[in-house]
Amino acid sequence: QVQLVESGGGLVQAGGSLRLSCAASGLAFSRYFMGWFRQAPGKEREFVAAISWSGRTTNYADSVRGRTTVSRDNAKNTVSLQMNSLKPEDTAVYFCNAATSLQSMVAQAGYWGQGTQVTVSS
Repeated sequence: QVQLVESGGGLVQAGGSLRLSCAASGLAFSRYFMGWFRQAPGKEREFVAAISWSGRTTNYADSVRGRTTVSRDNAKNTVSLQMNSLKPEDTAVYFCNAATSLQSMVAQAGYWGQGTQVTVSS
């Protein structure tokens, strides 16, 4: 049974930082693209960042590029999202995703965690 468990969300002031983590189990972690999506109230879930199987390739949404770093530890089956210079518009539930390819991830296929709330106050 595949499980993705996010942690690290919380309330932070604008300009602050948060580090989200996702612990994966039940899958061959190093064979999956790992990524993060977010969903704000009343909006559709959107892509945030992705990292390739080896960690050598990363992709970011324009809205977070330059402020966010995605990383993974294949030995620990974890993926992290370091978010800096947070803005109120970053407020959302953040979801971890595991997909077999970037194309699958963009199509929002694969496995999902239950999400962690990030709230940025102004």
